[in-house]
Amino acid sequence: MVKKLFSLVTLLVAFVALTFATPAMAADLSNGAKVFSANCTACHMGGGNTVNPAKTLKKSDLEKYGMDSMDAITTQVKQGKMAMPSFIGRLSSKDIEDVAAYILDKAEKGW
Repeated sequence: MVKKLFSLVTLLVAFVALTFATPAMAADLSNGAKVFSANCTACHMGGGNTVNPAKTLKKSDLEKYGMDSMDAITTQVKQGKMAMPSFIGRLSSKDIEDVAAYILDKAEKGW
């Protein structure tokens, strides 16, 4: 009986904690906009791409090239790719997450 009650209470506490928990590092779109403006607009103004016009930050291109997720964007920002430099050491992990969330948000809204 005590074990069942303990199990029930434990499940209830876990349910409440998971239901009402807020993400520890929720993206800050305002900061993402600042980071984008300071570091990305030279090549990606308005969601475009001055180096390779076929690979924009528009939703259709992000989806087409498998770049439509936080993981994909943060990896590319951290590691760089072709003409895009790595931003490790220049941007904090939080800034990289914020700019990735900003890009996805702007792509969803059509830039």
